[in-house]
Amino acid sequence: MTVQTQDLKGLDLRAEIDRLRKERNAVILAHYYQKPEIQDLADFVGDSLDLSKKAAATDADVIAFCGVRFMAETAKILSPQKIVVLPDMDAGCSLEDSCPPEQFAAFRAAHPDHVALTYINCSTEVKALSDVIVTSSSAEKILAQIPKEQKIIFGPDKNLGGYLARKTGRDLLLWPGVCIVHEAFSETELLKLQLQHPGAPIAAHPECPPYILDHADYVGSTSGILAFANELPGDTLIVATEPHIIHQMEKAAPLKNFIGAPGADGNCNCNICPYMALNTLEKLYLALRDLTPRVEIEEGLRLRAKKSLDRMLEMASGTVGLGDLGPMKAIGGDPQKGD
Repeated sequence: MTVQTQDLKGLDLRAEIDRLRKERNAVILAHYYQKPEIQDLADFVGDSLDLSKKAAATDADVIAFCGVRFMAETAKILSPQKIVVLPDMDAGCSLEDSCPPEQFAAFRAAHPDHVALTYINCSTEVKALSDVIVTSSSAEKILAQIPKEQKIIFGPDKNLGGYLARKTGRDLLLWPGVCIVHEAFSETELLKLQLQHPGAPIAAHPECPPYILDHADYVGSTSGILAFANELPGDTLIVATEPHIIHQMEKAAPLKNFIGAPGADGNCNCNICPYMALNTLEKLYLALRDLTPRVEIEEGLRLRAKKSLDRMLEMASGTVGLGDLGPMKAIGGDPQKGD
């Protein structure tokens, strides 16, 4: 979507967004990977599924989801009666792109004895082809409820699937998708950063490749990394996920030092999600003003996708919004089971 920003000159965008929020009876959601100015005006900031559940629990008529397309689709799956707008419909996801529905359907057909545990970072169509949707931390709890002899497909993130396979000892047939943001981290540059900050722990998202996770003191989702940062006894933390999450860390613990893990050249911006960056205040204003672009899902497809989401919530409802995936390897303390 192209925005003619010159047409918006002179507008107090924050004031106009607040006005439209009230007029439209809208709730504004922002993922942790959004720009700080969007996070700061949102009604809720968080992980994708947690945001969708919070929005569903409100009496809002409109959901403005500042995130990426699969997140807004999830909100629509859970709130079909609400209008759901995404500031930029081009805000996709490399994991979603890596798993076209027709290819995933063929893959499932080739392995009829497997059940499909599918990471929430996928299209509505792929959700509808799946048995259970998982988040980065509910996956382990759900895996524990599936008989050891049952064969399992895990997609679309091979890094998350590989981490779970190593952690649980389960044999998972992995779909070969990756997140371009988390693939951008450099092991060499991370080790250099550790030398500059001796003793500083590393918190990493499980979408990172194994050569990053192997150095992590904590592995968890965005919410889990935030909780770990808040409880950190030291004053410095190296963060291996999309760097806009550091905004929330600095708000919660302004006296601590949070350092984003580097990309290949040590200081590139290649670990900033290009899809998340497509959302702007101008586009959010226009989305609320015009109630477009809207997320629409055919009802039969929505119900099939919702079935796999409902199974996750039944099997691991207590994990949503908590964020923890694994124990704190080097820091100590009890692992918290969560989303």
